[in-house]
Amino acid sequence: MKHSTNSPVAVLGMGAMGAGLAGRLLDQGIQVRVWNRSADRIAPLAEAGAYPAAHPADAVAGTSVAICVVADGEALGAVLHGPDGVLAKGGYPGVLICASTVAPEEVVQIAGDVPSVLDVGMLGNRDHARDGELRLFVGGEERAFQTVRPLLETLGKEVVHLGALGSGMRMKLLLNLLMGIEVQALAEATELAGACGLDRQLVLKTIAGSGFASPVMAFKSRRLASGRFEEPDFRLRLMAKDLMLASKQAAAAGLSLPLATAAADTHVRATEQGLGDQDCAAVVRALTARSGTDT
Repeated sequence: MKHSTNSPVAVLGMGAMGAGLAGRLLDQGIQVRVWNRSADRIAPLAEAGAYPAAHPADAVAGTSVAICVVADGEALGAVLHGPDGVLAKGGYPGVLICASTVAPEEVVQIAGDVPSVLDVGMLGNRDHARDGELRLFVGGEERAFQTVRPLLETLGKEVVHLGALGSGMRMKLLLNLLMGIEVQALAEATELAGACGLDRQLVLKTIAGSGFASPVMAFKSRRLASGRFEEPDFRLRLMAKDLMLASKQAAAAGLSLPLATAAADTHVRATEQGLGDQDCAAVVRALTARSGTDT
């Protein structure tokens, strides 16, 4: 189902996911207005037909839907409330979609009294975004959800409305918690294999083809096998942020989640070692740094 109106859609943030979403919308014949903090990332989309906006307020002018896909809560707050922000001169008349992974409470706080806000947890990578193959988990009022449902169904193969604002972020954090733990477990198993004298490549191939491997582990095993973590599918620093957010959610709920705590600590340490802009599978290098071995 396609977007039901002829008005353009704003996409704010041209990282891997934002650029993928904008490209998908353009492919579907939808007018797109794009903005990014560094203008160089806008150029390929402008060449494809998107309107390059000078600032967030310019991007949302005349639109019925604005999708924010920025790195964290601080960036989201700046895009919405900063000078030339989406809400700098008053309310936004359309539906505001927060697809940035931030704390659920932060979505509510940042949104304030904006009438139509949704938070959307996106499951998938940039290729999924580009091809309309994302799985989208949505929080917010039913009316706002139904308004943009056709658009969301253009962007994802599965669209699920979970409930109140913040629900989408809660689901996203749970999913990233699982991914962070799984990838770290795969990295630890690989390092143990090497330390015991087993062939790492054979071990990774065996794990990837076994019943123990999830699809994400099978996918990330190729990263670990190659040792190449540049051009990330998902940056390690963003995984560290999400694991910390999940740990804080657990603490607020009075839960003790030892695996979440351990994974968050390892990913934070890896970020501090300068691995933050590499793929999250580079967490393996934080393990080898501690042991003094090399990958």
